[in-house]
Amino acid sequence: MFTHRAFRVIRVLCVRIIPVRDARLIHHPFHYAMGLQWLYLKGIVHASIWNCYNEVGHKFMKAPECFDILVRNGVVDEVVSRLMSGKEADVYVVQSKGELCCAKVYKDARSRSFSQLSQYQEGRKGRNSRQSRAMQKNSKFGRRETEEAWKNSEVDALRTLAASGVRVPEVYDYTEGILLMEFVVDDEGNGAPRLNDVRLTGAKAREYHREIIKSIVLMLCAGIIHGDLSEYNVLVGKNGLVIIDLPQAVNASGNNNARSMLERDVANITAYFGRFAPELLSTDYGREIWKLYASGALSPSSELTGLFVQSDSPADVKGVMREINYARILHERSLARVSQQS
Repeated sequence: MFTHRAFRVIRVLCVRIIPVRDARLIHHPFHYAMGLQWLYLKGIVHASIWNCYNEVGHKFMKAPECFDILVRNGVVDEVVSRLMSGKEADVYVVQSKGELCCAKVYKDARSRSFSQLSQYQEGRKGRNSRQSRAMQKNSKFGRRETEEAWKNSEVDALRTLAASGVRVPEVYDYTEGILLMEFVVDDEGNGAPRLNDVRLTGAKAREYHREIIKSIVLMLCAGIIHGDLSEYNVLVGKNGLVIIDLPQAVNASGNNNARSMLERDVANITAYFGRFAPELLSTDYGREIWKLYASGALSPSSELTGLFVQSDSPADVKGVMREINYARILHERSLARVSQQS
């Protein structure tokens, strides 16, 4: 019989053998779960002990009520632990069909602390014209649709980016405001650390910077800007860097703040890698990428230099005003035709 006392012994082994990057995780149940799995894979503990984990491991945490439907439907076997709590969602490690996955539980609008939300939501569309009008009028129904659109946006972005070749967590399921997705691991099978938790050399910083810039280009070619990209939203997985946290993803062609958000994303990443490779601080990939995108010349194979030359040609103000007046005249004629028909 595998007793709780025996399990406590295994927990001590996990703490002493499995390296912990963050001291706060030493007594975290997820660390014990991963540690026990590591001990089993290394042959240090018998398979029967690992199998018995399911009998006592669930004692670590009672599943929150939001998981009740997923548990009843067999989508989630058990909740191992809470991995992190963010400004827009809580992330849990769960067991689904025998595999460890991540479950992201989105907070409702009253609980979220994400600032300047309207800047990110500009350009998002409802499922049909009725939903779009309601969202614009900010009616009760419109606010409900806006909330649902906020929660669905990350699912849509993850699937779009994965199809475009961007390395993001794989989406398994989404229901009742809970996103079930891939649990990203490192080379040793442990939970992948955030980029901020990894010590880099100058060479590795330059390599990772090139990788992230390439991902930003792929995202923009797919019409998406992360909007909150930093070293805290990138995981160092076994197959490379993985971009996470995309509920605030911006529509590149439908948001007036798209350019500034793209440049900010690039600036954040460059500033971080610049700590290890100072020469990166003199690059200007953000404005270079946007110039190519705005001119329709950006592609996944675009060769970037990190240089940007501002045009000295004066703006054609008269030409812009002509276009505005032409559009105004067309709009007025359209309204006149509608009034005549009615």
